[in-house]
Amino acid sequence: MDALNLDIFDSISLKEMNSVSLMKRMDTKFILHRNAVQAILNKVQCDYKILQVASDRLMTYHSVYFDTDYDHFYHMHHNGHSHRIKVRIRNYVESNLCFLEVKQKDSQGNTLKKRIKVNQLTSTLDEEAITFVTQTTAKQITLHKSIENQFNRFTLVSTALKERVTMDTNLSFNGVIFNKNLVIIELKQEKINRLSPLFQALKAQRINPYSISKYCIGMANTNADLKQNLFKPKFLKINKLTT
Repeated sequence: MDALNLDIFDSISLKEMNSVSLMKRMDTKFILHRNAVQAILNKVQCDYKILQVASDRLMTYHSVYFDTDYDHFYHMHHNGHSHRIKVRIRNYVESNLCFLEVKQKDSQGNTLKKRIKVNQLTSTLDEEAITFVTQTTAKQITLHKSIENQFNRFTLVSTALKERVTMDTNLSFNGVIFNKNLVIIELKQEKINRLSPLFQALKAQRINPYSISKYCIGMANTNADLKQNLFKPKFLKINKLTT
């Protein structure tokens, strides 16, 4: 995304953005070719501010995900279960922050995220981390590292609505770039609002919501033995969109 002009947006600080943390929210996702992004940004530049940390607007996110011995979290998603869980440690590189994060999706489609600060990105969970996961999920689960990913992200915050937008690019799994042209957009809202300026700008370009999980795509892409027949259409769509 080096060619993107992100300077068209006014900035917002990390502290200011905390008022729109949206730890419980509705997520709407979209995928598009990186060449289509700047036109979308130009249309919404007056409707959003961009997160800036020091002089950085494009941030690096480095995550280690955890799953059960039988990849239960992955299979919950693949098999279409409405209640789903993800557990990860994420390093927000430019902010120099690490959090253990537990994301759960309920049957109404709400995403609930809880997290605690940790000292560093690690491939194992210590006793405090295990206790946090157990209390958050109300499940006694044995977890191990399942995959590592990294991507670049910039975050937009609405000037009028309680809404954030993230745009992710340069997605890699276990150190290998997945698709250099793929951009994943996540529109995060208290409740679905199709009047969102971002939603309307995407709709005008015939870019419609599309369900996608970076975790599941990564697991399926790097583990040929995993059950993944329901994700094959997603790989086909991504390849068609980005070639």
